[in-house]
Amino acid sequence: MRKRRWLRISLIVGGSGFLVLAALFGIAWAMTPIPDTTQKDATAQGSVIYYRDGKSVIARQGVDRRTVELAKVPEHVRDAVIAAENRSFYEDGGVSAKGTTRALWSTLTGQQLQGGSTITQQLVRNYYSGLSQERSITRKFKEIMISIKVDQSKSKDWVLEQYLNTIYFGRGANGVQAAAQAYFGKDVDELGVAQGAYLAAVIQQPSRFADPKGADLDAAEVRWRSVVQAMVETGALTAEEAAEQKFPKLTAPKKPFQLKGQAQYMLEQVTSELNRRGYSDEDINGGGLKIVTTFDKKLMEAAERAVKETLPDSTPKKVRTGLAAVDPATGEIVAFYGGSPDQTKYDNAFSAKVMAGSTFKPYTLAAALDNGFELSTRVNGNSPMRVASAPDTPIPNDSGRSYGQINLVSATQNSVNTAFVDLAQKVGTDKVAATATAMGIPAQQLGPHVEAATFPLGVASVSAVQNASGFSTLANGGVHMEAHVVKRVTGADGKKDTIKPVATEAVSKQAAADATYAMRQVVQYGTGTAARLYDRPVAGKTGTTDDSRSVWFNGFTPQLAVAVDMFRSDNKPVSVPGYGVQFGGQLPAQIWRAFMTEAMRDKPVEDFPEPSGLGYTPDYSAPERDYDERPTTAPTRQPEQWDDVPENEATEPPLIDDAPIEEGPVEEEQGPPERDTDQPAEPDLQPSGRPDDGEADPADLG
Repeated sequence: MRKRRWLRISLIVGGSGFLVLAALFGIAWAMTPIPDTTQKDATAQGSVIYYRDGKSVIARQGVDRRTVELAKVPEHVRDAVIAAENRSFYEDGGVSAKGTTRALWSTLTGQQLQGGSTITQQLVRNYYSGLSQERSITRKFKEIMISIKVDQSKSKDWVLEQYLNTIYFGRGANGVQAAAQAYFGKDVDELGVAQGAYLAAVIQQPSRFADPKGADLDAAEVRWRSVVQAMVETGALTAEEAAEQKFPKLTAPKKPFQLKGQAQYMLEQVTSELNRRGYSDEDINGGGLKIVTTFDKKLMEAAERAVKETLPDSTPKKVRTGLAAVDPATGEIVAFYGGSPDQTKYDNAFSAKVMAGSTFKPYTLAAALDNGFELSTRVNGNSPMRVASAPDTPIPNDSGRSYGQINLVSATQNSVNTAFVDLAQKVGTDKVAATATAMGIPAQQLGPHVEAATFPLGVASVSAVQNASGFSTLANGGVHMEAHVVKRVTGADGKKDTIKPVATEAVSKQAAADATYAMRQVVQYGTGTAARLYDRPVAGKTGTTDDSRSVWFNGFTPQLAVAVDMFRSDNKPVSVPGYGVQFGGQLPAQIWRAFMTEAMRDKPVEDFPEPSGLGYTPDYSAPERDYDERPTTAPTRQPEQWDDVPENEATEPPLIDDAPIEEGPVEEEQGPPERDTDQPAEPDLQPSGRPDDGEADPADLG
């Protein structure tokens, strides 16, 4: 009787316990849904940034993964992974009772967690959000619940596909496609049986088998052979096929991708532009984007050569040079030189902003021509000049030279300060600012200086990219194309986003043609003769600010606009031992010519459009060698070349007292404000106004 009573009690207790466990399991089942989000790193695919050819790689960003469909993974590669990791994959219910029991026991006793997780469990652990990697009963139980549910709701092929694209294989490779490239330099669909078996072997100890040597190499081969044998046992290979397999030769591990030279600056600009266009850093680092930039690989190399081969070896390290090239028709920045990333984090083409000097005068000229003025318009070229807004601050020309009443062609060729001040007063400095903004110079950089009488003389600071973009407007018939560095972005889903730059009609087509004609005379007869390209026409403008603290040459052909500037990081005059203090018509113009000679090679020769009234209007003259007012004659298409000696560019006056100050931290003590000259500054023309934003220190480099 007693035995029966105990048996009955045991059955009741056992049954009750079973019911309780069943109830608890049911509650846990109901309360453990399949997560609706994945772990960020589980599906992240790094992006690749290319030159404009869409093939040459500039940089790789983010996780090394390329998701592939299961159909692209050879069957023998799939079989190898299943044989190595989970032979019962296609038969089990997502978990292995034996393996799970062993893993739970190891967790409870604090021993090293042993194998036993199925492919489904490994996927759940690494794929879904909300599952930590800690070793606990709670986490393991949750993993089991989700694995069973995934097995019931998803196909085995779906699970295997996600697993193969998620698992880490070592060598920084996430997923089987990246692993195939990392270990064998080929796509996954090109892998042989032995190679597939090695990748399956790596999963167990990716760090140890990534680049095995010595004892690790012996262990890797043992593991590989065990995978091949497992494939025989699962029927994936015959004994004969297995015997034919040889341990595969691994490619040498690639060094971590390092940005070299200008690539660092390119990546910064691409990332910045993508951010502005709505792509987050997460999109860039994990979205698997294919980003094709506007940068031309050959022209980037040509830009660097032009700078490094033109600058003398004696050039001080603090002298910095920037170059930017813009396609006028598209706004694409096809090339630039930003300096050495090893020396400064600020690039000289995009970030560094220095006073524009006389390279700003063409914006004033374009504004005038677009507002009813003509090349034949006469302006006051006498020196000095006083304006109503600053009667106590006379504005001089270089050496106090007076030109009388001169037309806009002569004013541009000779860079006559007073003529452009007079012109801006007649047009309105607000209209000059509006035109320059429409041509690509940011309004916030111009705003603090618009009311200054010296505004048309280039007291505002610009970058090489901005100045090249501005001049490209004239080369493009008055239409400014938004400067940009990204051509198109292709998502992981294959959807393309082609960048469409904003087009702005900044000035009329004829105003652009007339301004271009006047600027041609600067290169033919003025201070820019060092930039001549003898096989094609060139329009441009030099600029040299006070004491040569920034020196420019900015010019264009119909196909390409290029700006070159030089300045010092400590704001001192740009001087090169053996070459003296520099001016825009010297090294900057020579660098410009060196680059353009290579960039224009084999390009068709294109002419600029005709200026207004060419051939019959007597109201403006061909460039004059003398400065006395005289009867004018109609210009010819190629004005007679007087000589190869450039005229001196007029000296920029000092800033007037009401010139605003641009605040910001400085790297070193700032010098006085600057003016434009292609002659050394005269002692009596030293500026006495307040500092402006034209200094080349970090305050202006952002």
